Amino acid sequence: MAERECLPTMDLLRSEPMQLARLIIPVESAHRVISYLGELGLFQFKDLNMEKSPFQRTYATQIKRCREMARKLRFFRDQMYKAGLLSSTWPTHGSEISLDELEVKLGELEVELIEMNANSEKLQRAYNELLEYRLVLKKAGEVFYPAQTRATTQQREHEHHRVERSIDSPLLLEQVLLSYFSLLGCYSKIYDAASYPPMVLKEITADLSKQVKLGYVSGLVQRDKSMAFERILFRATRGNVYLKQESVEEPVVDPVSGDKVEKNVFIVFHAGERAKSKVLKICDAFGANRYHFTDDTGKQYQMITEVTGKLSELKTTIDVGKHHWSSVVQAIGLQFEQWNTMVKKEKSIYHTLDMLSFDVTKKCLVAEGWCPVHATSQIQKALLRATIDSNSQVGAIFEVLHSKESPPTYFCTNKIMNAFQEIVNAYGVAKYQEANPGVYTAVTFPFLFAVMFGDWGHGICLFLASSFLILKEKKYSTQKLGDIMEMAFGGRYVIIMMSIFSIYTGLIYNEFFSVPFEFFGRSAYACRDSSCRDATTIGLIKVRNTYPFGVDPVWHGTRSELPFLNSLKMKMSILLGVAQMNLGIIMSYFNAKFFQNDLDIWYQFVPQMIFLNSLFGYLSLLIIVKWCTGSQADLYHVMIYMFLSPMDDLADNQLFVGQKYLQILLLFLALVAVPWMLIPKPFLLKKQHEERHQGGAYEPLHTLDENLEQQLNNRSRGGGHEEFQFSEVLVHQLIHTIEFVLGSVSNTASYLRLWALSLAHSELSSVFFEKVLLLAWGYNNSVILAIGVVVFIFATVGVLLVMETLSAFLHALRLHWVEFQNKFYQGDGYIFLPFSFSLINDDEE
Repeated sequence: MAERECLPTMDLLRSEPMQLARLIIPVESAHRVISYLGELGLFQFKDLNMEKSPFQRTYATQIKRCREMARKLRFFRDQMYKAGLLSSTWPTHGSEISLDELEVKLGELEVELIEMNANSEKLQRAYNELLEYRLVLKKAGEVFYPAQTRATTQQREHEHHRVERSIDSPLLLEQVLLSYFSLLGCYSKIYDAASYPPMVLKEITADLSKQVKLGYVSGLVQRDKSMAFERILFRATRGNVYLKQESVEEPVVDPVSGDKVEKNVFIVFHAGERAKSKVLKICDAFGANRYHFTDDTGKQYQMITEVTGKLSELKTTIDVGKHHWSSVVQAIGLQFEQWNTMVKKEKSIYHTLDMLSFDVTKKCLVAEGWCPVHATSQIQKALLRATIDSNSQVGAIFEVLHSKESPPTYFCTNKIMNAFQEIVNAYGVAKYQEANPGVYTAVTFPFLFAVMFGDWGHGICLFLASSFLILKEKKYSTQKLGDIMEMAFGGRYVIIMMSIFSIYTGLIYNEFFSVPFEFFGRSAYACRDSSCRDATTIGLIKVRNTYPFGVDPVWHGTRSELPFLNSLKMKMSILLGVAQMNLGIIMSYFNAKFFQNDLDIWYQFVPQMIFLNSLFGYLSLLIIVKWCTGSQADLYHVMIYMFLSPMDDLADNQLFVGQKYLQILLLFLALVAVPWMLIPKPFLLKKQHEERHQGGAYEPLHTLDENLEQQLNNRSRGGGHEEFQFSEVLVHQLIHTIEFVLGSVSNTASYLRLWALSLAHSELSSVFFEKVLLLAWGYNNSVILAIGVVVFIFATVGVLLVMETLSAFLHALRLHWVEFQNKFYQGDGYIFLPFSFSLINDDEE
């Protein structure tokens, strides 16, 4: 339940008394009434228009307006995140503004930001394209200039060997081809004409009177696609192109996607329009950006100069635009929280108004809902203030209705008790004014956790972690945390309670990371000889008084430690379990007494108490007597033969005089309690039902509202009262009896998990300490010691402080939900959810 300031004294055992109220509100003051009730947060409205769809309701248009404004605010929030404005730094002040003015202003700001973003995107794309163009000019120039220089040099070397030959001379053809391949960078050797690419050979031999002219395409392609790009070009043109690639050292921002990508500058030389068409299609398929390039060196330098100048101009323009965009976003951020809160409040107000019934003839709205009895005066004051502020001639009317409908459950909690109440509510919300397990869960839950987690060293670690979360409460409560961190922060007070109880039980177990300490005095035992560490308790003699608090440290490390602690913790688990189950049955008595249900007292509470304590209460008594007397009696034998041979003598297993006759009496009472629970209650319920309907279904009119009168009239017209299903009641009682009888055994055994997990935690802690830390210490090597310390810390934190904490938490949760709460807690109620601005969810729809 949310935390609120409450007028009455906090009473968590029973939920707050609730009442069904009706509000008759004039139309002119309806908005203010709902607004003031939202600030008060103590009225839960009922939906009186369930039969209408959201689009058929009165205020559907206003809700649509609020949703549109909320969408614009989400857009503004995204822009602020993009600008690096964190939510924790946004101010909450601003000038007052009406909803209509806010709607106009949000529309103008949205249009302005969208236009600025579009212009910025276009400028940025043009800037990135120019950057790529400059790279192409530089890299392609580095390919062309050396090739042209080498081709010119080789041509001069062959000029003085030139002889007059026929135009069909193969020597001339070889010379022309030499110039062609020199341009491409192929200077290793001259091939025969038959080995030249067929397309190139055809182009050259077609008309040798003309100079050989090759086309080329240049641009950039992603580096991870360059190999596939080259293979596809080769296969599509059958090897009649030449591809030259140069890698770009740094990643390039792609103009289309805006992402940084590693790219290569490429130049594809081709001969003919057909080859060019294929090259262009392949470039488009691979997303390669093509840029125009000239082989004229002078024009290359001129183009590079022009591109550099344009880049400088675009950079200045983009910076100015970003500065203006940032100033607009910052101006929005100054009033964002105010606008966002206002839109959320208005949207929730109109949603609530749509739940009200509209009376056209009286020009008023009728509302019904639940509120705490103690909030009556506060609600009436809010109605009066709304009437005055709206200048209404007629005031709103508040009247209390009488209804047999079950009211919602409302516990007024603080932030400490709220966490424990949520643990109970996760199982089921308490029925109206049913006994609340949360009162006892606040103590028993951390205590049972600590029984399984008993180590005051680990408890201190949990205490420090939870204290840090509590100290940072204001900071973290306004931030969005991860799922795990959010869960830990929400349960910070539960964790600190668990850590305090763990320190207490750790002192009882005398374990600090499995190491015992003599805090409360010296051990009561001493060794007879030097080998007593490996002996049993027979090797120890008592030399001083019993250790005053907790387990004597001398038990740790001996061979008898495990049997001793097993016996201690197992018996302690049974005592704690029987005590908590008795508490649950006693709570069922208080529930029956509160609801004036005498049948549950005499035919449920009494036989259940007799049955449970005749068996397991007696076992608890034997445990305590055995501890006090130091007897060697075998309790397993006593309990088993109490059922198998109740008339036999106990012999050495007798703990006190008259034990045999007491066992016979308790066994008889346990056997009697079973039919006591099963048989009388269904017959008495049937008798009550017949007596109730003997005189008809008449009720005093002053206790009924209009809806209930209509239901009774319909029922009387429908043909009499409802028939009592005796067989169903009998089967239900049989199931309940069997469940309790078998559950008494299984639930008692279930509490042995306290012993098992406590033992596991202690042994794991001991293994990590002895086999990791002490083993590393024994090597006398600083490196091995450092490694051992690191492994010990990670094992302690990961296994003992995280996994074991979660395990003990879940087992304690099960003990409360199943073993404790099923004795008295129905949990079939529904929670009180008032209309409150403080409960508006931060998550947008």
